Amino acid sequence: MEHMLFTNLFLPPGNHCSPTCIYYFTNRNRRILNMTELQLITACQNNDPAAQRILYERFVGSMLTVCLRYVPRQDDAEEILSDAFLKCFKHIRQFTFQGEGSTRAWLKKIVTNECLMFLRKKKQLVIPIEDHVPETQTSDPETALDLIASRDILRWIQELPVGYRTVLNLYVFEDLSHKEIAALLDISVNTSKSQLFKARSLLQ
Repeated sequence: MEHMLFTNLFLPPGNHCSPTCIYYFTNRNRRILNMTELQLITACQNNDPAAQRILYERFVGSMLTVCLRYVPRQDDAEEILSDAFLKCFKHIRQFTFQGEGSTRAWLKKIVTNECLMFLRKKKQLVIPIEDHVPETQTSDPETALDLIASRDILRWIQELPVGYRTVLNLYVFEDLSHKEIAALLDISVNTSKSQLFKARSLLQ
C-alpha cells in the first residue's frame, strides 16, 4: 500500500525525471537500501528524498496495522498514516537515534498519537466514567490474544467498542500502565481498568 499523498512526494521539483535523473535516483536508492538504520535516519535529517522514501516504505506496512487497530476504516487509517509520516519528516531532526528499533518506537508513538487525535476530533473517543471495577478476574488480555490466530487478531480488535479497543491497544501494545492511560485519555484509573476488564471478558 502506498497512500496517494506520497506518490509524488519524493520526486524532484516539476514531478518529472529525465533518463539521467532516473539513473541517478535508481543508483542512490540501491546505496540507501543498504544503509544502517542510523545512516538512514541521518540522511532523512539532511532532507534526502530517496532516504525519506526508503524509510517510508520500510515502515508503512507495520504502521498501517497500528492505525487499523485504533481506526477500523481503511480510508481513515490511510489518512492518519499520511499525516503521521508528514509529521515524522517535519520533526525528524528532533529525533535522537538510540539503537536499532528506536526509529520504529518513535514512529509508532507518532502514529498512536495521530490515531487518538483523530478519534477525539470525530468525537468517537467518549468513554463513560466508571468508578467500580469488577473483582472477578478473567484471563490476561495478552494471553488471550495469543490464543487467537494472528490473522484474526486485527479483525477481533476492530470489532470492539471504541473505548475497549483504545484502552486494550494502549495497555497491551503500547505497554502503558492504567495511570498513564488515564492521563492520556483524561479518564480515571478505575475507568481504564473497567474498559480493559470488559475487553477481556469478550475474549472468553
